[in-house]
Amino acid sequence: MARNVKRLILDGALELLRIEGGGSITLDAAAKQAGLTKPGLMYHFPTKEALMLAVVDHVADRWEQLLRDRLSRPLETASPHQRIRAYVEVALDAPFDRADFAICADAHYRTALTDTWVRRIEPWITLPDTLPDTERARLTAARLLADGYCTAAATSVFPVPDRDRLQLLAVTEDLLKDETSR
Repeated sequence: MARNVKRLILDGALELLRIEGGGSITLDAAAKQAGLTKPGLMYHFPTKEALMLAVVDHVADRWEQLLRDRLSRPLETASPHQRIRAYVEVALDAPFDRADFAICADAHYRTALTDTWVRRIEPWITLPDTLPDTERARLTAARLLADGYCTAAATSVFPVPDRDRLQLLAVTEDLLKDETSR
């Protein structure tokens, strides 16, 4: 039961971010959105910081699940190309919105939130120093292209038309080719 209430609170907090667009969640607003009293919410999340940490973790859970589904193998056994490919495919294919963007943007300005996000997502995008520079550059370019697309889609600022998304996938496919297959 407590797990369901926590999920209800976290989903409600994300909905507030979708509506309001920024990191402006208050405990009062989150409680109201979840249909709880403020003390009822505070039983699960005693501070705004605790709530925001849980929201970041909740979003990171979603990202990691999407990434694992794309990778279809344990992260530890995946090559850098496979990990970046999964990341790019999720960023170019999954529906993201203002709540996702707000979480990323807010995390950038608050160390505890940044640490949570980095700990969860960094293993997917970190490249080994042993990769040749040209390979590192191609994989990084593919990731940055995906990050830019995801940001544009989530914010609706300069959105990319759907017809161009398929072309972006083709460009990233070329960037993601393993050096041995070139």
